[in-house]
Amino acid sequence: MSVFYETKEDLINTTVGFFEEGLKNNEFCIWAISDPVTQKDAENYLRHAVPRFDENLAAGQIEIVGGYDWYLTGDQVDLECIVNGWSEKLGSAMANGWEGMRASGNAFWAGTKHWNEFCGYEHELDRFIAGRKMIVLCTYPAQASTAIDVLDVARVHQFSMARRNGEWEFLETPELKQAKREIQKLNFALDILSKPSLGHRSLTPRERMVLAQIVRGASSKEAARTLGIGPRTIEFHRAHIMQKLGAKNTVDLVRRVLGEVSDAA
Repeated sequence: MSVFYETKEDLINTTVGFFEEGLKNNEFCIWAISDPVTQKDAENYLRHAVPRFDENLAAGQIEIVGGYDWYLTGDQVDLECIVNGWSEKLGSAMANGWEGMRASGNAFWAGTKHWNEFCGYEHELDRFIAGRKMIVLCTYPAQASTAIDVLDVARVHQFSMARRNGEWEFLETPELKQAKREIQKLNFALDILSKPSLGHRSLTPRERMVLAQIVRGASSKEAARTLGIGPRTIEFHRAHIMQKLGAKNTVDLVRRVLGEVSDAA
C-alpha cells in the first residue's frame, strides 16, 4: 500500500493510524523513519495515540529505526540486504507469538539518484510479502514526486492513495481503470444470466451463457475457452441467438441486450 502525502502532519497521522491498528491486532510493528519525522516525533505521536505505547515498546512489539541506515549500505542500495532484513524481522515476530507484522518506510529517495533502484526494490518486496502475514505502508512526499513517479508507484502497489491536508484521494492506474471496465462488462453479462427478459426466454441455457460472453466483449476463441467448447460452436450459437432476438449483427445484438438490462434494473 502506498500513500502520497503533502504535509508532515499528513505523513504522521497516516503512519500512526496504520501502526495503532497493528498494535491493537497484536502485530509486530516497525517504522523506518526519515525526514521530516524524527525519532522523538514518532515516539510522541504514537504515545499520544496509543494508550499503552510504552508497554508495547518495552515488550518489543514496536521498533523505530533510522530509514537511511535500514535502506542504504553506505550510499548504496542493496536490494537483497533490505528484503532479507524484512524477512528476519518477520521471522522473529512470528517466533515471538505476534499475529503478523506491519512495516512502514518513508521514501526519502524520491527525486534522488536512487529512485530507479528503489522501484526495483519495491517490485522485489511485493513478491516477497505475497502470502505472508506482512503489511507494508510506503509513504512518498508528493512535492518531490513527478507524475511519472506517481504512476511507477501506483503500478507496483496494490493500493495507492494521496493525503492532502487530511483529505484522501484514491489513485487509479490505467490498468485499474481497464479492470473496472472489464468488471462492468462482466456485471452486465451476469445480469443477462440472472434477469431474463421476454426476448431472452426463448434462448437455451447454453445460448444464454454464450450471450453473456458476447456482451462481455469476449472473442469467439475467448468465449470458447471459458465455456469449454469450440470456437465454431460459439459462432453457431451466436447465429441462433441473433436470429431469435432479431438482431442484425453483433453490435445490434449487444445494444438490444444492454438496453433491456438497463430497463429491467
